[in-house]
Amino acid sequence: MRGWRCGRRPRATTSTDSSRRCSARSRVAVLAPAFITFLTDFGLQDDFVGTCHGVIKRIAPEVQIVDLTHGIPPRAVLQGALVLANTLPYAPSGVHLAVVDPGVGSGRRSLALEDAAGELYVGPDNGLLVPAAERNGGIARAHELSSPEYALPSVSRTFHGRDLFAPAAAHLALGVRLEQLGPPVDPEALARLDLPEPDIGASRIRATILYVDAFGNVQLNLAREHLESAGVVPGRRLELELGGERYYAVAARTFSDARPGDIILYEDAYRNVSIAINRGDAAAMLAAVPGREVRIRLDVP
Repeated sequence: MRGWRCGRRPRATTSTDSSRRCSARSRVAVLAPAFITFLTDFGLQDDFVGTCHGVIKRIAPEVQIVDLTHGIPPRAVLQGALVLANTLPYAPSGVHLAVVDPGVGSGRRSLALEDAAGELYVGPDNGLLVPAAERNGGIARAHELSSPEYALPSVSRTFHGRDLFAPAAAHLALGVRLEQLGPPVDPEALARLDLPEPDIGASRIRATILYVDAFGNVQLNLAREHLESAGVVPGRRLELELGGERYYAVAARTFSDARPGDIILYEDAYRNVSIAINRGDAAAMLAAVPGREVRIRLDVP
């Protein structure tokens, strides 16, 4: 059995084993291996990730699963959405399963989306999937996950990742068509996140912390172009204000442009402006958390 190449998904033929209703397996011969990328806030201490892997493999044994991360902070939908959008350009084409779902068990919809490039997404209707799909040309169509044939026989109120999303992703990877999963949903009616915009002034910038990585680097809602439009170039001294505390920093191209322990403002690998400390933990030193405002003073002598 092989999977599908993005944009050339075949029509699946499905057979149901009544003794194992967990897996109405579709068998289909196509050109390329199928991939499912997987992002969650589950962490790795508990069994949640492994259980979802097991569900996928029971339905689609030869599908390859690429774990993007399971270290999104609990319930941090915005951070999950940003990481998903940042990482997918480097991921294989296929089905992109994302579960950061503080509203599980509520009235929020469960979704499968297709973007303009043919990539497929599975997850909750809470804005998690939208930035990645919109960055890849926009949402072409969306369907609600409502067909019991493509879910586990018993759907819990608190683990839709296992019972709804993982089975749907596995069936899509096997070639099941999006419309087989449930009725269409107007893409304009999908939940969207309130993404903060920076405020760029002549002598100061007001930004918002989006994400903090494991090294303590602090990603802002700024791009290099924002700094350049304000006249900030590498080597320029700046002042940062967070939570009433002020810190000197320097605009830099990379960590080694500054001395160990110095605070820098630089363009990170995903083309966002970030705060870091050369050989240190900026988040710990600055008490930086997602959602906190950062004021950057530009007129520093």
